[in-house]
Amino acid sequence: MTHPWTAEAVRLIADEPDRIAELFPAAGREVGRAPLSPEADPLGLTIGTSDDVARESLVAALLRALPSADAATELADLYRYGDDAEQRGVLRGLNGAQSGGAIATDGSDAAGSQPETSAGLDPVVATGLGLVAEALRSNDPRLVAAALGPFAAAHLDQHSWRHGVLKALFMGIPLDAVAGLDRRADAEVARMAAGLVAERRAASRDVTDDMTRLAAGHETSNTTDPTED
Repeated sequence: MTHPWTAEAVRLIADEPDRIAELFPAAGREVGRAPLSPEADPLGLTIGTSDDVARESLVAALLRALPSADAATELADLYRYGDDAEQRGVLRGLNGAQSGGAIATDGSDAAGSQPETSAGLDPVVATGLGLVAEALRSNDPRLVAAALGPFAAAHLDQHSWRHGVLKALFMGIPLDAVAGLDRRADAEVARMAAGLVAERRAASRDVTDDMTRLAAGHETSNTTDPTED
């Protein structure tokens, strides 16, 4: 059920999109910051928090209210001037909009292959890719987790996506937070995970189930059928 404050904020943004600048920071205070599933996801990495949900709705309202170029500018400003919770809200808003089909696709293939330039992309997609890249450089696990959601699964180039997944493994972020993992995982990301597992075992460091799960694809790809000559 939508929080009453969120419903009213969405209505206000529909009428006056610029009001998102005052409403977006207020979300945590108005709806709370608690994880939606405190036992299963205490940090809100995979399922999110109450303010994440509210901000996703505000981003969706903004995308409906403005042309793509104007919405992209607003999202960039919200991210640039926001705190970590607001930045996460922008990323999760992009994820929610992507899941709901509110963002135009850019013609990437099934493997998510992307050109090096953002030329020709929808402005929201181009801006979103820049924000995802910035988030993946951070050391905040909630930002990294949010950056690897459905938006990245649909638009991030394969090289960057692989390194984002590997960073998630390093940071202990559950692979359940990585959208489209089964579709986008390939032999190279499995090889990278296998290298990480080997390094950690050699250093007598813990290896997580997620690390071995992803590395298993590399082991499978390097298994030779004994019946083949």
